[in-house]
Amino acid sequence: MSAPQIGDAIPPVKLIDADEAVIDLAAMAGAPLVIYFYPKADTPGCTTEAQDFTRLAPEFAHLGAHVLAVSRDKPAKLCKFRDKYGLTVRLVSDEDGAVCEAFGTWVEKKNYGRTYMGIERSTFLFDREGKLAKEWRKVRVKGHADAVLEAAKAL
Repeated sequence: MSAPQIGDAIPPVKLIDADEAVIDLAAMAGAPLVIYFYPKADTPGCTTEAQDFTRLAPEFAHLGAHVLAVSRDKPAKLCKFRDKYGLTVRLVSDEDGAVCEAFGTWVEKKNYGRTYMGIERSTFLFDREGKLAKEWRKVRVKGHADAVLEAAKAL
């Protein structure tokens, strides 16, 4: 399965949230859907991003939009992360990496001369018909949640 392109349908994959409830992405068509991928729970950039999406949660909800935050962390770690910071964004686990593969966010990274595999901070916005409307790759956290909200308003 290759990463979705603009106009493609939501990939038919399933995830588990922090409370271990199953989420079928394909079944979420009918409302705007934001899926953002972040490297690791309870790290500075990832915490800021989750707090920014939480701050804007009422505005996303007003649009009828769902927001899912995906990492490869276990549900128990996501639950602790959510509770520690009072996050309202729905944290979901992709422990086996299947969803990261489906979205093309599991990539080779380099840091201080070291090469390794990890999640590329990326966001995907699907419209009410379940079609990819916009994507952001190699995201910088500052102002990103606001930009996604503006794009969702334009749908």
